[in-house]
Amino acid sequence: MLYGKKINAVPRTKTPEQALAALMRLCARAERSEEDARRLMTRWGIAPADRERVLERLRRDRFIDDARYAEAFVREKINLSGWGARKIADALHRKRIARETIERALAALDAGTARERLADLLRRKVRTTRAATPYELKNKLIRYGLAQGYDYEAVRDAADALIATTDDSCDTFF
Repeated sequence: MLYGKKINAVPRTKTPEQALAALMRLCARAERSEEDARRLMTRWGIAPADRERVLERLRRDRFIDDARYAEAFVREKINLSGWGARKIADALHRKRIARETIERALAALDAGTARERLADLLRRKVRTTRAATPYELKNKLIRYGLAQGYDYEAVRDAADALIATTDDSCDTFF
């Protein structure tokens, strides 16, 4: 056993009925996307036709709903992780959530709250960032804000405002 995992372990296989029961338990505890369920069933060795039947049953019984999943994902990533809309949309797209579903979930975002959250994120980052010049600091803050999924203009404006209050000798560089 290496770090709690068996070496050369035989993959666990399940019947479609066992997979349905296991997914019902998982979905009752936390939101899951259809892609999450598909991935699990593939690991469990469920045939493609059986996977679709299990998914249909989960959808019909409202254990899985991608719209509900997307809304919960957006709330979690904004409130707990501080992600911006672009990073959230990319993550949902990778989970094969429909574009319209992603847009509806992101429509619930409040632009004013997002700006405040971005400003707070950059304020925390500036305390741990070393930079020789205000220009270098601003570039680091912009890269960080973009990596968190915020729009360039919003990040640039927040970085400008933060640097202006931090160091009066800083000019706008962009």
